[in-house]
Amino acid sequence: QWDLVESGGGSVETEGSLRLSCVAARSMHSRHITRACVAWFRQAPGKQREVVATLARDGRPRYSEFVKGRFNISKDNSKTTLYVQMNNLKRGDTARYYCAAIGPSDCGISVVPENVGLWGQGTQVTVSS
Repeated sequence: QWDLVESGGGSVETEGSLRLSCVAARSMHSRHITRACVAWFRQAPGKQREVVATLARDGRPRYSEFVKGRFNISKDNSKTTLYVQMNNLKRGDTARYYCAAIGPSDCGISVVPENVGLWGQGTQVTVSS
């Protein structure tokens, strides 16, 4: 049983858009979306898992340089849902995307997988020309 559940992945052409969503699998974990630092990571085959964006409790978003200006991280606390809107997708964005709740650490873009307290199972995004 995964702690978080992602959805919204799929196959798109370059310059296309997708919106990914993330919810808590159980209500006991809802506070980790509404009240904690949350993040999106991605991992392509043969590559390290890397942070895409983070969202602090106070609403401050931060983005990795390779998605800045194209992706937008947000959440709806009334729905206990975390989102990432992905626009102008490139072939290099192809990866499995994971949402995460961060443990007691800085919510900056330097966050690493070791900082993560809760993971989802991931959702696949494939971008083709």
